[in-house]
Amino acid sequence: MKNKPPKVPNIARDIAHSIATGQVSLVGAGPGDPDLLTLKAVKTIAAATVILVDDLVNEAVLQHANANARIVYVGKRGGCASTPQAFIEKLMISEAQKGENVVRLKGGDPLVFGRSGEEIEALQKAGIRVHIVNGITAALGALASLNTALTHRDHAHGVLMVTGHAKPGDPGTDWRALAHASRQAKLTLVVYMGVAAAQRIQYELLHGLPANTPVAIVQDATLPSQQHALCTLDCLHQTLTEQRMASPCVLLIGDVLRGLDHLGRKHELQSALG
Repeated sequence: MKNKPPKVPNIARDIAHSIATGQVSLVGAGPGDPDLLTLKAVKTIAAATVILVDDLVNEAVLQHANANARIVYVGKRGGCASTPQAFIEKLMISEAQKGENVVRLKGGDPLVFGRSGEEIEALQKAGIRVHIVNGITAALGALASLNTALTHRDHAHGVLMVTGHAKPGDPGTDWRALAHASRQAKLTLVVYMGVAAAQRIQYELLHGLPANTPVAIVQDATLPSQQHALCTLDCLHQTLTEQRMASPCVLLIGDVLRGLDHLGRKHELQSALG
C-alpha cells in the first residue's frame, strides 16, 4: 500500500478564511476607575467593530471605542436579571463569523470569575480566534484603596479567591474546609459575589477561623462612590446589614488586614475619598 503524499497547505485558502472570519478579544475593563485600564485594553477597544459590554464596566471606558463600533449591552450582575450566557456566546460567534472584530468587555479581569472559560471553549469549538487582555481584578483595586497588601511575610503566605455565588444545583464552596486551610496555611480569603450568602459564609467560616479575624468589605472598589466597612468575622453579616452595603462588594478576610488603623473599632464605614 502506497503512502499518501503529504498534505500541502493551501495558503491562499487559509488567508481568505482568516480575512472572512473575525476574532474575539476578552478584555478586562478593571475594577471601575477608567484610569486603571491597561494600554493594551485601550488599543483593543479602539480596534473593535463590535463591543459586548457587561453591566459593571464603567461607561467612561467606552470613550476609547471607535465612533463606528456597534456597542451591545449584555448586562451580567449578580442578583439581577442577566443576558443568558448561551445567548452571549452565540452572539460572539455569529459576529466573528461575519468578519467582525469583537470585544467582550468585562469588569475586572476576564479570567477571574468572568465565565471566560466557558466562552473560550465555545469560541474555539466554533473555530474563532480568541485573545485575552487582562485587567485589574476588583480585589486588587479594593486593597490598593485601603493601602494594604494581599500578602505579607508575617500574616499571609498566599491568597484564595472564591465566589460566594454557586451555579444553580451546585452545593458551592465548602467554607469550613476553606476556613481550616486558610488558617493553617496563613492565606488571605477573597470572596467575590458574597453579599447574598454572607450570613451562611460567616457561620461556616467561624468553624475554622477565630471570631476576631479581620474583615474588610469594599463596595464599588476604586470608584468615587466607593465605601468600605471594617469589622471582625463574627460581625460580617451584621455590618453588611447595618451599613446597607450591597453588590458589587468584595469581602477580604484574614490577618493581613491587622495593619489597618481602624480595625480597633467594631464597625467603621469610610468613603474612599474620606
